Amino acid sequence: MIQRLLLLLPLLLFFVVAGYFLWGLSPDRDPQALPSAMVDKPTPSFDLPPVPGLEQPGFASADLGKGEVVMVNFFASWCVPCRAEHPYLTDLAARTGVPLYGINHRDKPEAAVAWLEELGNPYSRIGADSGRGAVEWGVSGVPETFILDGEGRIRYHHRGPILGQLIEDEVEPMLRALRQ
Repeated sequence: MIQRLLLLLPLLLFFVVAGYFLWGLSPDRDPQALPSAMVDKPTPSFDLPPVPGLEQPGFASADLGKGEVVMVNFFASWCVPCRAEHPYLTDLAARTGVPLYGINHRDKPEAAVAWLEELGNPYSRIGADSGRGAVEWGVSGVPETFILDGEGRIRYHHRGPILGQLIEDEVEPMLRALRQ
């Protein structure tokens, strides 16, 4: 009996591993749909220095929760999806009037300055993050964007670039709802 089980064990293990891979390749599964532990929680305590070379203040938790809805975007000059989302975020901040704060993640200051000079700088404040800030916010990569209510609580978190239809379907309705 035990010998039969030992003979079937590799076959059973194969089916378990194959099932896991098939689940991962399923077209119905959205790899972006990772739940955020930060939604409906206050922002973490942080105090990030300004990006050297930019004449802009750094960014700290004390800048939040002053009765104003804001967006916080983690970005980096080396991030290709950040480049793709940048014009959308710039337009969104300009159209809605919602302040956009940036956290420059693990980037060389001179590269960040050049990137913002090339693409434009929509950020009201930018903090330079060596990595610890991203950990505190629960960021798994860049770009990631958060929407905070006037009390400084995280109400929305999106991993990946914020582009076209996502802005219309999720971001703008969230901003409108929080500003009422």
